[in-house]
Amino acid sequence: MKVDILAFGAHPDDIELSCCGTLMNAVDEGKKVGLVDLTQGELGTRGSAELRLKEAHDSAKIIGASFRHNLSMKDGFFEINDFNMKLIIEQIRYCQPDIVLANSESDRHPDHGRAAELVSRACFLSGLLKIETTWNGKRQEKWRPTAVYHYIQDRNLEPHVVVDISRNFEKKIDCLKCFASQFHDPNSKEPETPLTGSDFFDFIRGKAKTYARHIHAEYAEMFTSKRYIGVSDITKLQ
Repeated sequence: MKVDILAFGAHPDDIELSCCGTLMNAVDEGKKVGLVDLTQGELGTRGSAELRLKEAHDSAKIIGASFRHNLSMKDGFFEINDFNMKLIIEQIRYCQPDIVLANSESDRHPDHGRAAELVSRACFLSGLLKIETTWNGKRQEKWRPTAVYHYIQDRNLEPHVVVDISRNFEKKIDCLKCFASQFHDPNSKEPETPLTGSDFFDFIRGKAKTYARHIHAEYAEMFTSKRYIGVSDITKLQ
């Protein structure tokens, strides 16, 4: 299952909150994208693991993803260890992405930073011949993505890449609305959280507008990179 972009999220809805507009842009251009959630988000104040899996797959259909996998790591307790690293390496080698998108390296939720390091390290190790992994009983070939970008989440970090998602921003909101258990639902009887207020989508909209302003766009998503970003035609930068 070769894809152009493979997006990882520590929890179902991380991808939607931070980079699904970028993914939908790619799908519009004929690219293949795949999604991988590390956990089922079972520690979330609202909803359940089963419900969030359904919500995640509903959202994946809107995004146009070729697939969405869940690695069932322990929400809140997964560690950077050999076992978890190999789970991610197996996904990378199976999908052979050119670009990997991963959680923010520094964020309010501690799972996000751990997921960022886990995925980043796995992307490098996936390219080492002597690390053996299998898929359906067959040894996998080594594969290293060309680039790893970390999407900006709750904290306002300084971005290295700003992507114009104006044409897909309203579809991004539709993806978020798939996660009715996590965001505003006036009919819910469950406890309130920082994400469930009626003004939360206004926050998402405002943040996307703030960064977009610098590239003369309406809405944007933001990414950081650990390496230099090269272009062949400087006149195409916004």
